[in-house]
Amino acid sequence: MPTPDGMISRKTVLKAAAALGAAPLLIGSGAALAREQAGNGRAPGLTPECHDGDDPTVEQIEGPYFKPDSPLRTSMVGDGPGTRLTVSGYVFGRACRPVPGVLLDFWQADDSGAYDNAGYTFRGHQFTDAGGAFRLDTVVPGLYPGRTRHLHVKLQAPGRPVLTTQLYFPGEPRNGTDGIFDARLLMTVRQNGPVREASYDFVLDVPQNPGTPTPTPTPTTTPTGGPTTPPGSGWTPGAAYRAGDRVTYSGASYVCLQAHTAMVGWEPPNVPALWQRS
Repeated sequence: MPTPDGMISRKTVLKAAAALGAAPLLIGSGAALAREQAGNGRAPGLTPECHDGDDPTVEQIEGPYFKPDSPLRTSMVGDGPGTRLTVSGYVFGRACRPVPGVLLDFWQADDSGAYDNAGYTFRGHQFTDAGGAFRLDTVVPGLYPGRTRHLHVKLQAPGRPVLTTQLYFPGEPRNGTDGIFDARLLMTVRQNGPVREASYDFVLDVPQNPGTPTPTPTPTTTPTGGPTTPPGSGWTPGAAYRAGDRVTYSGASYVCLQAHTAMVGWEPPNVPALWQRS
C-alpha cells in the first residue's frame, strides 16, 4: 500500500519479494539478525508488531489466543510430538545493545495445528539473561487454517510497553498468501540432523546511549587475555568459555558468542545463541 507521500513502504516490498519466492535472499542479509548491524553507526529497525485477533471473546473460542499466567520454562518439547525446533537469539534496544531481563511469552499451535485454549500446552514464558539472550526448545508448529506457519510471542522490557508479534519460517508456501505475514519477522533456520535451529534478534523501543561501550554477541578473533582454552580444543562440559574461545565438536570448529559455563545439552550444534560454526 502506498504511503501518504506516494512512496511504496518497505513492508510492501518485502511482502512482494516473499510472494515471488525471493524471501530466502533476505535471510543472509541481516534482515532477521540485528546483531549483524552492531557497530555500523545506524540504529536498527524496531521489531514490528503483529496482531491477528488474539484477544479472546466469548463467541469465538478457537484460535491463537493469548493466555496470561503461562508457566516459566524454556522448553516445551514434552508438550507433544513433532519436529524438534530451537529458537534462540537476543533482544536489543535502540542502540543495538543487549537488554537483560526482558519477558518473552511464547505460544503456538501443536504439530497438528491446534491451540490449547483450556490449558498451557505449548505456552511458556522466560526472561533474557544478563547478555540479552534467550532460547526456546519446542517443536515446529503445525499449519493453522488460513495462516502460514508461525510462533506467537509477547515481549516486555522492564518498565516498557508490551510488544506483541509473531515469528515466521522461510520457504513456507503460505508466506506469500498470508495477509498477516511480514518478511521482517522471518527467522533464519537451518537443519541440524533431526532438529531445526532458528535464530531471531528482537529490537525493542528501549532508549540506549550509543556512546556507551556496547556488549556484543559477535565473536572476536583475538579476545583480550587470550582464550580460556587453546584454540581447537574439544568442547568439554563444565568448562568456562568466554566470547571468542574456539572449540571443536564432532569434527567441526565453533567460536563462542557469549561467556558461559558448558553443560550437557548445550553442545555447540544445539545452542546457536552460544556457539557459531566457523
